[in-house]
Amino acid sequence: MKKAKKKSKFGRYSFQDKALLLVGYILLGAFVLAIIVPMLYIVIASFMDPITLQNKGVTFDISKWTLTAYERVISNSQIWIGFKNAIIYSVLFTVISVGVTLLAAYPMSRPDFRGRSIFNTIFIITMFFGGGLIPTYLLISSLGMLDTMWAVIIPGAFSVWNMIIARTYYQGIPSELREAASVDGANEVLFFFRILLPVCTPVIAVLALWQFVAMWNSYFDAMIYLNDTAKQPLQLVLRSILIQNQPESGMISDMQSTAERARLAELLKYATIIISSIPLLVMYPFFQKYFDAGIMAGSVKG
Repeated sequence: MKKAKKKSKFGRYSFQDKALLLVGYILLGAFVLAIIVPMLYIVIASFMDPITLQNKGVTFDISKWTLTAYERVISNSQIWIGFKNAIIYSVLFTVISVGVTLLAAYPMSRPDFRGRSIFNTIFIITMFFGGGLIPTYLLISSLGMLDTMWAVIIPGAFSVWNMIIARTYYQGIPSELREAASVDGANEVLFFFRILLPVCTPVIAVLALWQFVAMWNSYFDAMIYLNDTAKQPLQLVLRSILIQNQPESGMISDMQSTAERARLAELLKYATIIISSIPLLVMYPFFQKYFDAGIMAGSVKG
Protein backbone atom coordinates (compact mmCIF):
# COMPACT_ATOMS: atom_id res chain seq x y z
CA MET A 1 0.00 0.00 0.00
CA LYS A 2 1.10 3.48 -0.79
CA LYS A 3 1.85 5.62 2.16
CA ALA A 4 -0.39 8.64 2.45
CA LYS A 5 1.37 11.88 1.80
CA LYS A 6 2.13 13.75 4.95
CA LYS A 7 0.44 17.12 4.96
CA SER A 8 2.50 20.19 5.53
CA LYS A 9 2.01 22.19 8.68
CA PHE A 10 0.14 24.87 6.74
CA GLY A 11 -2.10 22.25 5.10
CA ARG A 12 -3.33 21.00 8.47
CA TYR A 13 -4.73 24.41 9.38
CA SER A 14 -8.43 25.16 9.05
CA PHE A 15 -9.74 27.63 6.46
CA GLN A 16 -10.14 30.34 9.09
CA ASP A 17 -6.56 29.84 10.30
CA LYS A 18 -5.23 29.96 6.74
CA ALA A 19 -7.13 33.16 6.04
CA LEU A 20 -5.84 34.72 9.26
CA LEU A 21 -2.26 33.70 8.45
CA LEU A 22 -2.60 35.08 4.93
CA VAL A 23 -3.83 38.43 6.24
CA GLY A 24 -0.97 38.45 8.76
CA TYR A 25 1.62 37.76 6.07
CA ILE A 26 0.21 40.52 3.86
CA LEU A 27 0.27 43.04 6.70
CA LEU A 28 3.77 41.96 7.71
CA GLY A 29 4.96 42.27 4.11
CA ALA A 30 3.44 45.74 3.83
CA PHE A 31 5.11 46.73 7.10
CA VAL A 32 8.50 45.48 5.88
CA LEU A 33 8.10 47.35 2.58
CA ALA A 34 7.16 50.51 4.48
CA ILE A 35 10.53 50.28 6.23
CA ILE A 36 12.75 49.04 3.40
CA VAL A 37 11.53 51.35 0.61
CA PRO A 38 12.29 54.66 2.45
CA MET A 39 15.66 53.26 3.56
CA LEU A 40 16.59 52.33 -0.01
CA TYR A 41 15.42 55.74 -1.22
CA ILE A 42 17.60 57.54 1.33
CA VAL A 43 20.66 55.39 0.57
CA ILE A 44 20.38 55.83 -3.20
CA ALA A 45 19.50 59.54 -2.99
CA SER A 46 22.56 60.21 -0.84
CA PHE A 47 24.80 59.14 -3.74
CA MET A 48 23.02 60.99 -6.51
CA ASP A 49 23.93 64.23 -8.22
CA PRO A 50 21.79 67.05 -6.77
CA ILE A 51 20.58 68.25 -10.18
CA THR A 52 19.64 64.74 -11.35
CA LEU A 53 17.86 64.04 -8.06
CA GLN A 54 15.85 67.25 -8.30
CA ASN A 55 14.93 66.91 -11.99
CA LYS A 56 14.56 63.15 -12.53
CA GLY A 57 14.29 61.70 -9.05
CA VAL A 58 15.99 58.51 -7.90
CA THR A 59 17.80 56.52 -10.58
CA PHE A 60 19.80 53.30 -10.51
CA ASP A 61 22.18 54.62 -13.17
CA ILE A 62 25.51 54.53 -11.32
CA SER A 63 27.01 57.06 -13.74
CA LYS A 64 24.69 59.66 -12.20
CA TRP A 65 25.90 58.93 -8.68
CA THR A 66 28.43 61.01 -6.77
CA LEU A 67 30.20 61.08 -3.40
CA THR A 68 29.94 64.86 -3.10
CA ALA A 69 27.52 64.81 -0.16
CA TYR A 70 29.61 62.34 1.86
CA GLU A 71 32.82 64.27 1.14
CA ARG A 72 31.27 67.50 2.40
CA VAL A 73 29.69 65.91 5.46
CA ILE A 74 32.85 64.04 6.48
CA SER A 75 35.06 67.09 5.95
CA ASN A 76 32.90 69.28 8.19
CA SER A 77 34.34 69.66 11.69
CA GLN A 78 31.02 70.36 13.41
CA ILE A 79 29.70 66.96 12.27
CA TRP A 80 32.61 65.20 13.97
CA ILE A 81 32.28 67.32 17.11
CA GLY A 82 28.59 66.44 17.29
CA PHE A 83 29.36 62.79 16.55
CA LYS A 84 31.90 62.65 19.38
CA ASN A 85 29.54 64.38 21.81
CA ALA A 86 26.65 62.08 20.86
CA ILE A 87 28.76 58.98 21.52
CA ILE A 88 29.99 60.32 24.87
CA TYR A 89 26.49 61.33 25.98
CA SER A 90 24.94 58.05 24.83
CA VAL A 91 27.57 55.84 26.49
CA LEU A 92 27.51 57.74 29.80
CA PHE A 93 23.72 57.89 29.78
CA THR A 94 23.47 54.16 29.11
CA VAL A 95 25.90 53.22 31.89
CA ILE A 96 24.28 55.51 34.46
CA SER A 97 20.72 54.68 33.45
CA VAL A 98 21.16 50.90 33.39
CA GLY A 99 23.10 50.98 36.67
CA VAL A 100 20.48 53.07 38.48
CA THR A 101 17.64 51.00 37.01
CA LEU A 102 19.14 47.67 38.08
CA LEU A 103 19.89 48.93 41.59
CA ALA A 104 16.37 50.31 42.01
CA ALA A 105 14.72 47.19 40.60
CA TYR A 106 16.43 44.77 42.98
CA PRO A 107 14.80 45.89 46.26
CA MET A 108 11.49 46.32 44.43
CA SER A 109 11.68 42.65 43.42
CA ARG A 110 12.13 41.44 47.00
CA PRO A 111 8.85 40.50 48.72
CA ASP A 112 10.40 41.24 52.13
CA PHE A 113 11.26 44.85 51.24
CA ARG A 114 9.40 47.17 53.62
CA GLY A 115 7.67 50.10 51.93
CA ARG A 116 7.66 48.34 48.60
CA SER A 117 4.05 49.29 47.82
CA ILE A 118 4.70 52.95 48.73
CA PHE A 119 7.72 53.24 46.46
CA ASN A 120 5.88 51.38 43.71
CA THR A 121 3.04 53.93 43.88
CA ILE A 122 5.48 56.84 43.75
CA PHE A 123 7.23 55.34 40.74
CA ILE A 124 3.95 54.75 38.90
CA ILE A 125 2.82 58.35 39.52
CA THR A 126 5.98 59.69 37.86
CA MET A 127 5.10 57.71 34.72
CA PHE A 128 1.97 59.81 34.21
CA PHE A 129 2.79 63.17 35.80
CA GLY A 130 5.86 65.38 35.42
CA GLY A 131 6.99 68.75 36.69
CA GLY A 132 6.87 70.41 33.28
CA LEU A 133 9.53 72.15 31.24
CA ILE A 134 9.80 75.42 33.18
CA PRO A 135 10.14 73.88 36.69
CA THR A 136 12.61 71.35 35.29
CA TYR A 137 14.64 74.12 33.65
CA LEU A 138 14.69 76.10 36.90
CA LEU A 139 15.82 72.99 38.79
CA ILE A 140 18.61 72.29 36.31
CA SER A 141 19.67 75.94 36.53
CA SER A 142 19.68 75.98 40.34
CA LEU A 143 21.82 72.82 40.36
CA GLY A 144 24.39 74.56 38.16
CA MET A 145 24.07 72.04 35.34
CA LEU A 146 23.08 74.45 32.55
CA ASP A 147 25.32 74.20 29.49
CA THR A 148 26.90 70.99 30.79
CA MET A 149 26.51 67.43 29.55
CA TRP A 150 24.97 66.42 32.89
CA ALA A 151 21.88 68.48 32.06
CA VAL A 152 21.30 66.10 29.16
CA ILE A 153 22.27 62.87 30.95
CA ILE A 154 21.01 63.05 34.54
CA PRO A 155 17.31 64.14 34.33
CA GLY A 156 16.15 61.19 32.23
CA ALA A 157 18.58 58.58 33.52
CA PHE A 158 15.96 56.67 35.51
CA SER A 159 13.14 55.00 33.61
CA VAL A 160 10.29 53.51 35.62
CA TRP A 161 9.28 51.33 32.68
CA ASN A 162 12.78 49.83 32.47
CA MET A 163 12.78 49.36 36.24
CA ILE A 164 9.56 47.35 36.02
CA ILE A 165 11.06 45.15 33.29
CA ALA A 166 14.22 44.55 35.34
CA ARG A 167 12.17 43.89 38.48
CA THR A 168 10.07 41.31 36.66
CA TYR A 169 13.21 39.64 35.33
CA TYR A 170 14.60 39.43 38.87
CA GLN A 171 11.38 37.85 40.07
CA GLY A 172 11.73 35.14 37.44
CA ILE A 173 15.08 34.01 38.87
CA PRO A 174 14.67 31.01 41.24
CA SER A 175 14.75 31.96 44.90
CA GLU A 176 16.95 28.93 45.57
CA LEU A 177 19.84 30.89 44.06
CA ARG A 178 19.59 33.49 46.83
CA GLU A 179 19.19 30.80 49.48
CA ALA A 180 22.30 29.00 48.26
CA ALA A 181 24.25 32.25 48.31
CA SER A 182 23.11 32.92 51.89
CA VAL A 183 24.27 29.49 52.96
CA ASP A 184 27.70 30.27 51.50
CA GLY A 185 27.79 33.51 53.49
CA ALA A 186 27.14 35.99 50.66
CA ASN A 187 25.52 39.27 51.71
CA GLU A 188 23.14 41.32 49.55
CA VAL A 189 25.89 43.34 47.85
CA LEU A 190 27.96 40.28 46.98
CA PHE A 191 24.92 38.38 45.76
CA PHE A 192 23.79 41.27 43.56
CA PHE A 193 27.11 42.00 41.85
CA ARG A 194 28.73 38.56 41.75
CA ILE A 195 25.77 36.22 41.26
CA LEU A 196 22.64 38.07 40.13
CA LEU A 197 24.06 40.43 37.49
CA PRO A 198 25.82 37.70 35.45
CA VAL A 199 22.49 35.85 35.28
CA CYS A 200 20.73 39.00 34.05
CA THR A 201 22.90 39.56 30.96
CA PRO A 202 19.95 39.36 28.49
CA VAL A 203 17.85 42.04 30.16
CA ILE A 204 20.92 44.23 30.77
CA ALA A 205 21.79 44.07 27.06
CA VAL A 206 18.23 44.96 26.05
CA LEU A 207 18.00 47.88 28.48
CA ALA A 208 21.42 49.15 27.40
CA LEU A 209 20.41 49.11 23.74
CA TRP A 210 17.11 50.86 24.45
CA GLN A 211 18.78 53.62 26.45
CA PHE A 212 21.61 54.10 23.97
CA VAL A 213 19.17 54.46 21.09
CA ALA A 214 16.96 56.80 23.13
CA MET A 215 19.85 59.14 23.90
CA TRP A 216 21.29 58.88 20.40
CA ASN A 217 17.98 60.01 18.90
CA SER A 218 17.29 62.68 21.50
CA TYR A 219 17.85 66.36 20.76
CA PHE A 220 15.23 68.31 22.75
CA ASP A 221 17.08 68.40 26.09
CA ALA A 222 20.32 69.38 24.37
CA MET A 223 18.49 72.14 22.49
CA ILE A 224 17.07 73.52 25.76
CA TYR A 225 20.04 73.20 28.11
CA LEU A 226 23.15 73.50 25.88
CA ASN A 227 24.28 76.81 24.40
CA ASP A 228 27.90 76.06 23.52
CA THR A 229 28.10 74.56 20.01
CA ALA A 230 31.19 72.59 21.07
CA LYS A 231 28.99 70.63 23.49
CA GLN A 232 26.04 70.01 21.21
CA PRO A 233 25.42 66.42 20.04
CA LEU A 234 25.02 65.29 16.46
CA GLN A 235 21.23 65.40 16.74
CA LEU A 236 21.21 69.21 16.88
CA VAL A 237 23.34 69.34 13.75
CA LEU A 238 20.89 66.96 12.11
CA ARG A 239 17.99 69.13 13.21
CA SER A 240 19.51 72.15 11.52
CA ILE A 241 19.97 70.20 8.29
CA LEU A 242 16.77 68.16 8.23
CA ILE A 243 14.14 70.42 9.81
CA GLN A 244 15.45 73.96 9.50
CA ASN A 245 17.17 73.21 6.15
CA GLN A 246 20.28 75.04 7.38
CA PRO A 247 23.46 73.00 6.75
CA GLU A 248 26.71 74.08 8.36
CA SER A 249 28.13 77.00 6.41
CA GLY A 250 31.31 75.10 5.57
CA MET A 251 29.35 72.49 3.67
CA ILE A 252 27.92 74.86 1.06
CA SER A 253 30.17 77.95 1.30
CA ASP A 254 31.67 77.40 -2.16
CA MET A 255 28.29 77.26 -3.91
CA GLN A 256 27.69 80.40 -5.96
CA SER A 257 23.96 80.47 -6.60
CA THR A 258 21.09 80.06 -4.18
CA ALA A 259 19.64 77.26 -6.34
CA GLU A 260 22.89 75.28 -6.15
CA ARG A 261 22.97 75.69 -2.38
CA ALA A 262 19.38 74.52 -2.06
CA ARG A 263 20.04 71.42 -4.18
CA LEU A 264 23.17 70.52 -2.25
CA ALA A 265 21.42 71.11 1.07
CA GLU A 266 18.76 68.62 0.01
CA LEU A 267 21.42 66.05 -0.85
CA LEU A 268 23.27 66.61 2.43
CA LYS A 269 20.15 65.56 4.31
CA TYR A 270 20.35 62.01 3.03
CA ALA A 271 24.10 61.62 3.55
CA THR A 272 23.85 62.94 7.10
CA ILE A 273 21.05 60.49 7.93
CA ILE A 274 23.15 57.57 6.71
CA ILE A 275 26.26 58.61 8.65
CA SER A 276 24.30 59.24 11.84
CA SER A 277 22.67 55.79 11.60
CA ILE A 278 25.94 53.83 11.33
CA PRO A 279 26.51 53.31 15.11
CA LEU A 280 23.00 51.91 15.57
CA LEU A 281 23.32 49.62 12.56
CA VAL A 282 26.61 48.31 13.94
CA MET A 283 25.21 47.73 17.44
CA TYR A 284 22.04 45.81 16.59
CA PRO A 285 23.68 42.57 15.34
CA PHE A 286 25.72 42.25 18.54
CA PHE A 287 22.66 42.70 20.77
CA GLN A 288 20.25 40.64 18.67
CA LYS A 289 21.09 37.34 20.39
CA TYR A 290 19.93 38.74 23.74
CA PHE A 291 16.55 39.90 22.47
CA ASP A 292 14.76 36.53 22.59
CA ALA A 293 15.64 36.13 26.26
CA GLY A 294 15.32 39.76 27.31
CA ILE A 295 12.61 41.42 25.24
CA MET A 296 9.78 39.38 26.82
CA ALA A 297 11.08 39.75 30.37
CA GLY A 298 8.17 41.94 31.45
CA SER A 299 5.38 39.79 30.03
CA VAL A 300 5.42 36.85 32.45
CA LYS A 301 4.84 38.28 35.90
CA GLY A 302 3.34 41.53 37.07
